[in-house]
Amino acid sequence: RPDLALWDRQTAHRHLGISGSLPVLLVFGGSKGARSINLAVLNNLQALLVKFEVIHLSGETDWQVVKNMREQLSAELAARYHAMPYLHEMGAALASADLVVSRAGASTLGEYPLFGLPAVLVPYPHAWRYQKVNADYLTRRGAAISLQDHRLNDELLVTLNVLLENPNKLKAMRAAMFEMSHPRAAEKIASALIQLAGE
Repeated sequence: RPDLALWDRQTAHRHLGISGSLPVLLVFGGSKGARSINLAVLNNLQALLVKFEVIHLSGETDWQVVKNMREQLSAELAARYHAMPYLHEMGAALASADLVVSRAGASTLGEYPLFGLPAVLVPYPHAWRYQKVNADYLTRRGAAISLQDHRLNDELLVTLNVLLENPNKLKAMRAAMFEMSHPRAAEKIASALIQLAGE
């Protein structure tokens, strides 16, 4: 999506009302959300908000539960919790984040390298094979960590804490993700095809 590249961190933070005083964690489960990801965030929300500003795109299905949870937070923690059912300007969320938790669908993963965004991936169990292949590929490249859906509730906070406490690991993941970035790939392919057609 060409509009993604229009966002830089400062503009994105301003757009989403992010202070930038803490690392920013982006959490989403795709257009319909993901129940297990949403529940893992809500079950660990207080602890997450001590260490992160959280952008949580819940999807419509769980939005009321998420909204109710936000309303129960103290003013200080609520200010760090940027929850919404969806976001049209996805580039703003990606540019704002230091780390993302998401499913491992190919279209989503194709956007992370542009921002050098390290990922904690949770392959969707009912599309297990292809999402697991995607997650394994990024994990092998050092750009992501993969967690199983049924263990997410227990392992999410631990995994994020380990990454926060190892800035060198996070930096290496960011570099590995950037390495896979081909922001002008479509343009280059089109150019090559035009060249071939002319030969």
